[in-house]
Formats: sequence, C-alpha cells, structure tokens
Amino acid sequence: MKRVLTILFLGSCALLGGSATTFFSSRLQSPALAEGQTVPFTSDIHKLSERFEMVAKKIAPTVVAVEATKPSASTPTSKAKAIEESGSGVLIKVAGQQSILVLTNNHVISQAPANQITVSLSDNRIVKPGYVWADPESDVAILRLDGIEDLPTAPLGDSDGVRVGQWVLAVGSPFGLNQTVTHGIISARERGQISLGNTIRIKDFLQTDAAINPGSSGGPLVNLDGEVIGLNTAIASHSGSNSGVAFSIPINMVRRVMRQLVEKGSVTRGYLGVQVAQTFEPADALKLGLERVQGALVETVYPGTPGSEAGLKSNDVILQVDGFAIRNENHLINMISGLPAGQKVRLQIWRDRKQLPVDAVVGDWSKAQTRFKPKQ
Repeated sequence: MKRVLTILFLGSCALLGGSATTFFSSRLQSPALAEGQTVPFTSDIHKLSERFEMVAKKIAPTVVAVEATKPSASTPTSKAKAIEESGSGVLIKVAGQQSILVLTNNHVISQAPANQITVSLSDNRIVKPGYVWADPESDVAILRLDGIEDLPTAPLGDSDGVRVGQWVLAVGSPFGLNQTVTHGIISARERGQISLGNTIRIKDFLQTDAAINPGSSGGPLVNLDGEVIGLNTAIASHSGSNSGVAFSIPINMVRRVMRQLVEKGSVTRGYLGVQVAQTFEPADALKLGLERVQGALVETVYPGTPGSEAGLKSNDVILQVDGFAIRNENHLINMISGLPAGQKVRLQIWRDRKQLPVDAVVGDWSKAQTRFKPKQ
C-alpha cells in the first residue's frame, strides 16, 4: 500500500492541546589515543560549532512568538468559539518604514483582527501590532509594531543563491517553546507540488531537514551568515511532528510580496486564464510527442481571458515564456504572476508535435479571480 504524507501548516492550535558525517575529511579523524589522553577537538569542527553559536546568538533575539484569537465556524445549532492559533515571526526593518515589522505566515493570523493578535518579544514584552497586511495566495503576513524602536532586527539574505546541501538554522516557537534553534541542510529547491489549501496559489518552497514542528510557522530559516533566507511554513509528516521534510517560503518571494503590501496595500499579479495540469507524467509527454516531461500542460482555456485571446488551446504545452524554459506548472504560475498586467510576452508552445510561437498580453489577476479560479 502506498503511504501518503500529510502536509501540515506549522501553526499550533491551543485547543488541540547530529552526529558527524563524511562531510569532515579524513584528516580530521583522530589517531588512536594513548591511555589517559583526551580526545582532541579539531579546529574545523570547533569553527563550525562556533559559527552555529554565533548565528543563533545573532538571530534568536529577532524571533518572536505570535498568537491570534480567531472566530471558528459556527453551525445553526452552536455558537462560534474562539480559536487560539500560535506561531512564530521575525523582526525586520525595511527602507521607507519607520516602524519595525514582523514577518510571519498568513495562516497564523488570518481572520484575526489586529487587536486580537499578540507578539511576544525575546525580552518577554508582549505587544500588539498597529497594522496588519496579508496575502493569502502566498501565505505571507506582515505585522507593524508602532512606537517600538529598541528592538534587534534580522537581515534578509538572497534565496536565489541558496544551494542544496548548505547548512541552515531554523528558529521559532514549536510547541510553545520560544527561541528554539535547530539545524540542518537545504534538501531541495523549487518545491511546488504540495497541497496547502485552496487559498495558497503561489508555491516555490525551499525544503529542509532542520527540525521544524507545529508552532514554527513564520519563524526564519537562516544561513550561516545569519541572514533570513526563508519563512518556515509547513511540514510533511505521517505523525504530525517533524519527519525531516519541511518547507519554507523563499525570502526573495516574501520580499516581493512585502514591497507591494506595504506600498500599495495589496499584491498585483498577472495571469493568462488557463488551467494547467497538476501532474504531467512521462506517459503524457510521450503521447504528445515530447521526448521528456517539460513545461506546463494546459487543461482548460477560459473564454474572454488573455490565454483565449492569444489562441491557446487544451493540450498545449507551454515550454517557454520570453525565452525562459518552463520547468513545471508551478514555475509557470510563479513567472506569470510576477509580471505586470499589460505586459506582452512571447510564449513557445508545443502543439500537434511541433513548437510554435504565441504572443500574449498578461492580464490583471485581481480583476479576474471573481469570475473563475484558474491555476494561471
């Protein structure tokens, strides 16, 4: 029987209640010890340990615990009960904003008014945000802390430069244990084929094996320079606890969302108006005459949309956008979503066993999503 992993958000609902590896070269291995001789602590291992300590000391004071009181769905025969959701966040400072901001996940604070959200700082102060921005489609939320200036903030790194195999630390409040630090590596990049609910459409996760558990949502994933490279968001687990497979939103995506939220109050995204297949198997590619799985397979083209006006059809495979090869359906969604409405793009598509150019004009997703729910 095939076992299915459950993808879980890392918020914690209050009502619910390393060893050394071959990474080190053989020259670091200690020779046989004489009687009474102590084990030498090699300088390289010592330096790595000191690096972990330095990063933890630098980043931990910037990590906060976030709690939100939300109304639960009520039935005709029962009254709505408040739900306490807890997660994590990280303090940052951005240009153009005098106030310190807290980056966290939307699912931690969604549906909770600002006066029902509390932020617990590392010095044990408890404050409330003055304003809340949120983007459900990327699961990013920002809390503004007004009138508080004496707080440490975390620097933001470059998630585009993250490499598979590099060391990372995760910091958060799993199970209510504030300032918890764990370590691991980047296990993979560009993970998008995971289900996180109907509202989250923009998915391009970093995968890590750093120990992350419920309550860690919104906490930072940091590199060994002490820079935030991701926001911890979900885990894949059979048990509901850490199984070594966790997902973080890349900080460059967070940065793009944050810029629009703070400057305009909402996020503008482009769209084509097509439904793309969530699974594109080798058998599907061969049937269409492709030698390998590539691009995004179009299932449906909605009438009156940019895709329809450009002449896209069902069973087209979108291979390129403006010369950039499309790896899969989530790559297409993320690329088109990041383009402004009105921009002209040249698509390379696969149709009838040959490649064709198609010109399209990107539409405004905010004006279209009330009509239908295409994947792109």
